[in-house]
Amino acid sequence: MAIYTTVEPGSMKLATTQAEIFSDLLRKEDKILTTFDAQFLKNGEKTDQIGIIASVENASGFGHENATWPEIYQQFDNILAKVGQLAYISLTHHTENRFGGGNYTEGVGLKEDGKRILDYMAGKRIPIDLSHTSDPLAEGILKHIDRHHLPIPVIASHSNFRAIWDHKRNLSEEFAQEIIHRGGIIGVNFLREFLDREVPERLFEHLLHGNTLSEDAICFGADFFYFKDFPDKSRHPFYFPLAENAGKYPSILESLSQNLSDSQLRKLASENVFHFYQKLWN
Repeated sequence: MAIYTTVEPGSMKLATTQAEIFSDLLRKEDKILTTFDAQFLKNGEKTDQIGIIASVENASGFGHENATWPEIYQQFDNILAKVGQLAYISLTHHTENRFGGGNYTEGVGLKEDGKRILDYMAGKRIPIDLSHTSDPLAEGILKHIDRHHLPIPVIASHSNFRAIWDHKRNLSEEFAQEIIHRGGIIGVNFLREFLDREVPERLFEHLLHGNTLSEDAICFGADFFYFKDFPDKSRHPFYFPLAENAGKYPSILESLSQNLSDSQLRKLASENVFHFYQKLWN
């Protein structure tokens, strides 16, 4: 459940509000919901509760463009205290911020402030997400992690493959292989814009391509399913009917059963994600 902000003066306040909403949801719906954490994974199928976990999509939620570093560190700690755990952190969204360049920025890589956030993340068992980075930012993140031997896992939370659909938002083969090499996971995105604007079945090609790269890394990324008041009407419909909500997962898996084994389908559906976080948190 992403804590999302744009690059604006009120980004820290908005991120705090979303973290509080997440915390309140867990408290008010404690019979139904629980935190997706190491204990939840350990319980396996013994619980009837649904596990939920927050993420930060755009580090502007930690610090607006003029925030001081003491303010950023405090904001980081406060959000983590409110939500209990983070599934991942994305330094950027589509645009540029003080930390680096987003998907739709040209030639903007990892900035000095981005390096400081990575240094602060190190050892906290929170993955860094490459789904919303520019290529130079992704490269800069990987080089900084390696240069300083930082214990930071690398994932793509909701990304497809440029080898199937050439879009800036999708992963190059190089970055996909880097994530796999580092033991990360890649969640395939269901948004029409990043699949193929005309061919619904391209979803299956992305999933099968990811499975070919590594059947132990591929999973469902989906993206947000609510879009009714999204202002850019050119993006509508956001989803093809075959992947328009989470209720479509069983039929997607059924379609893939012609190409994948039962073991591969289980990995795709849940096991790869569970194993990744089990290893990370244990």
